Parts: sequence; C-alpha cells; structure tokens
Amino acid sequence: MNHHKIFRIVSQYLVLGVIAVICVFPFWWTFVVAVSTKGNMFEFPPTFWPQGVSLDNFIEVFRVIPILAFYKNSLLITVATVLGKLVICSLAAYPLSRMEFRGSKLILGIILATMILPSEVNFLVNFISMTKLGLVDTYTGVVLPNVVTAVSILLLKQAFDEVPQDLLDAARVDGATEWTIFYRIVLPLITPWLATVGILTAVEAWNEYIWPSIIIAKPEDFPLSAGVLYLRGTYGSSTRVIAAGTILTVAPILVAFLFTQRFFMRGMDGAVK
Repeated sequence: MNHHKIFRIVSQYLVLGVIAVICVFPFWWTFVVAVSTKGNMFEFPPTFWPQGVSLDNFIEVFRVIPILAFYKNSLLITVATVLGKLVICSLAAYPLSRMEFRGSKLILGIILATMILPSEVNFLVNFISMTKLGLVDTYTGVVLPNVVTAVSILLLKQAFDEVPQDLLDAARVDGATEWTIFYRIVLPLITPWLATVGILTAVEAWNEYIWPSIIIAKPEDFPLSAGVLYLRGTYGSSTRVIAAGTILTVAPILVAFLFTQRFFMRGMDGAVK
C-alpha cells in the first residue's frame, strides 16, 4: 500500500470522525446536562463530562407530566402514520412506474413541484380540511395529512422502476391480475425500500410537534414531542429537567433507528443505484 493511498484513507476517516463529533455533540451535551446536578451548564468552553451524576431530573419529568401516556400517544400516531404512508404511497407510486395512462407525466410533475413548498404552508389548508371533516382533536386528524409525501412516492417509484419488466410480463402471461402482481410479486421485491420509507416516516412522525399541538386540543392526548413542551412552562429556569425530557423523547427513536439501520442503508443503496 503506497503512501498516497494511506493518506487518502486517513483523511477520509478524519473527515468522517469530525462529522460524527459534530453530529453527536448536541445529544451528548444534552445528556451531560440531564444527568448532572453540579456545575455551570452555560460555561465556555462547555463541560464534556457529567458532574454530580444523578437520575433526579428524569424522575422529576415522570413526576410532573404523564410521560407514559405521551409515549403511548406517540406510538399510536407513529404506527398509524407509517402503515398509512406505506399503503397509500405504494399504491400511488406503482401506477406512475408501471402503468401507462394519460396525464401520468403531469401528475408526476405536480408531485415534484410540491417538494419545493415547506410543510408549514399546508397547515392552514389542512386545519380547514380537518375541521370540515370533523377530525379536529382526533388522532386521525394528526395522521391523515402526513400519510402522503412526495419524497415517499418518488422513492417507491424508483423502487418499482428497478423491478425487471420481464418478471411482470411472465406473471401476466401466467394469468396473474395486476393486483396479484403488485401484492405478491412487486412488494416483496422492494422490501428494503419499504423499510427505508417506514424508518424515515417513523422518525418524522415521532418528532412532529407543531401539527399535533395545533390539531389536538386536550393536553393529555398530546404525543411525547408536544407534551414535553409543558416542561418549558413548568420549569422555565430548570434547564436540566428540560434536557432530561428531551433525552426521554429522543432515546426511543434513536434506539429503534440503530437496530433498523441496516434496512435503511439497503434501501438507500438501492435508491442511489
């Protein structure tokens, strides 16, 4: 191995290490603040190690807010959003990929155009729609506007494009209906892409707090991301308790992502190809 190749490998790992530190530092600093009971958390340079380690801040979070109920609400909303998006977006992406019909390119262009709009633009329209449908202050009202996104449709369309056409033609020759081809042949082949969309959706739905706080009226029905905001009002000067609540919010989805990252990477690798 020549010196040039060694230098390139070391440089790559050095860059990746710096990026990893930058990404991990906010979470680590929040964890340090949450488990510490001593020291000035706002000093510069910041403290990188806990001082006076204790779980009192976490216990205080459980005492002040019904965090277990918030966990249950978040889990319900996340699961419903993931299942709804996988079903609807796959049903939308398959015709755009494998069926020829008038206006297909126009529809695809409209879907692409929606990607330039920030999600906040839709809040007013979505709220009016949910009001007309009588879905305000319901979990259906939280889930319904989030079960269709342009990114998910395009990612699944790319997945359907990768399926060999000869396989579909052979199934049609054998008498398989379009629904049978979609459900029994194509979907199993794009499982990594479905997992990728599911993971991205789960992270987004778990962390969403603006829309649930708008559509849900009863505080006890809030998901965790919105419910933890009550710590800001109750403990406006206790940053350590707020940090503990933040850790409790982020930890479940972080652990879930660590266990499912191999499916995510397989799906992203297929999308890049």
